[in-house]
Amino acid sequence: MNIKKSPSSSRHSPRGIFCSRTLNLRSISAIGYDMDYTLMHYNVMAWEGRAYDYCMENLKNMGYPVDGLAFDPDLVIRGLVIDKESGNLVKADRFGYVKRAMHGTKMLSTRAVSEMYGRELVDLRKESRWEFLNTLFSVSEAVAYMQMVDRLDDGAISAELGPLDYKGLYKAVGRALFRAHVEGQLKSEIMSKPELFVEPDPELPLALLDQKEAGKKILLITNSDYHYTDKMMQHSFNRFLPNDMGWRDLFDIVIVSARKPEFFQMSHPMYEVVTGEGLMRPCFKACTGGLYSGGSAQMVENSLDIHGDEILYVGDHIYTDVSQSKLHLRWRTALICRELEEEYSALIRSRGHRASLIELINQKEVVGDLFNQLRLALQRRTRERPAQTLAATTMGDQELTESMQKLLIVMQRLDEKIAPMLEADGELFNKRWGFLSRAGLWDKSHLMRQIEKYADIYTSRVSNFLHYTPFMYFRSQEQTLAHDAYSQHDSQLDDGDAYSQHDSQLNGNIIDN
Repeated sequence: MNIKKSPSSSRHSPRGIFCSRTLNLRSISAIGYDMDYTLMHYNVMAWEGRAYDYCMENLKNMGYPVDGLAFDPDLVIRGLVIDKESGNLVKADRFGYVKRAMHGTKMLSTRAVSEMYGRELVDLRKESRWEFLNTLFSVSEAVAYMQMVDRLDDGAISAELGPLDYKGLYKAVGRALFRAHVEGQLKSEIMSKPELFVEPDPELPLALLDQKEAGKKILLITNSDYHYTDKMMQHSFNRFLPNDMGWRDLFDIVIVSARKPEFFQMSHPMYEVVTGEGLMRPCFKACTGGLYSGGSAQMVENSLDIHGDEILYVGDHIYTDVSQSKLHLRWRTALICRELEEEYSALIRSRGHRASLIELINQKEVVGDLFNQLRLALQRRTRERPAQTLAATTMGDQELTESMQKLLIVMQRLDEKIAPMLEADGELFNKRWGFLSRAGLWDKSHLMRQIEKYADIYTSRVSNFLHYTPFMYFRSQEQTLAHDAYSQHDSQLDDGDAYSQHDSQLNGNIIDN
């Protein structure tokens, strides 16, 4: 048999499963799943739009001016960070440096970002200031908050609400949204018409069925309550399962009202849900086929006699689902990020733009290097030292100075082309924030750093597992280092050859122009 390529493991697909840390599914005995935005994907405009509506209604009842405001999901993407002290929304790179920022609904200039955050790093451990947008559930809250920052700046918020700063405003918006969830109006509306809010995925139940038939224990661990879970899972799963199977038949253990992340951190009482009305009785061990409320991850491990890296947990929330299950239990982890499909498409369509931008940056680097060589030659002459540099020149002082001035003009012209192209990079994904996984042209976003640190694999949807076998060996890719490019370059050119090419090209084409 002539096998050139695995039919299921292509990484050149928006529906691929991408590996940060090698994972052998054959060594996985149990796979646990979150529900919301994991086993079912909500239409963001519909679900978060209604959450926003209820939030704004509650804010209005609290006395806040919300008339004229509308839900705009393009204001926000996952992975941004709210600066509660400044009323800003920021995008940071993997090191925590702020690359873009928005105050209220107005983007800040590059200079303003530098002046405000130049020496300051985003530190997610400082929860009193920074709020990381971990999940799509964060979209409605962030949109509402940024719009209300505008109202606070405009002086439209009544003084009767008391002294209010950006941090206090964030708390007010959070309370309004929390009330929308607690009072149950939002979920009641979704349960009454799930087809308006949930995007169907016929392949998803079949992916879990493959895993179950391969001998994996399949778990559902969700923070949603029993009634909501049952209604939504019936709608999303039952019609796509064979032989009159119901969604409960897929899962060995179902846990609702799990209270994640505490579910992974500590022990809470576990209750068995014993009737269709949701009546419960205390229990201390989960049995196959059971439906439970509360409990803890350690109870699940003890009940199944499966521990640590034998369990894979799949969720959409970097903190609640992924980082905590890994940090406290050493479970293997998978992150679901639906936006990867759109980003993949945007990256493909941006290839021409990025190639042109990189070419301009490379040109500027070459010009800048020659400028610095001429500058060094002039500096050495003023100290009566030999003026020879790698960019050897027989120019006189006047000619050196004039050549440097010409090079400065060339760099300025290149900057005028590069700056707007850098600003536009990623706008096919989001006009304000650019790509989800990138911060600037070269670096990874803070979100991507979190994904690589805590998620062993990541993908856009659970149904992507259907295109892989339950026995798949996911292998991480070679991680490039900063000096890799230079070692590759040195195999083709030595320093002398490189600089002699620079001299020939630049002296002939740039200085004379």
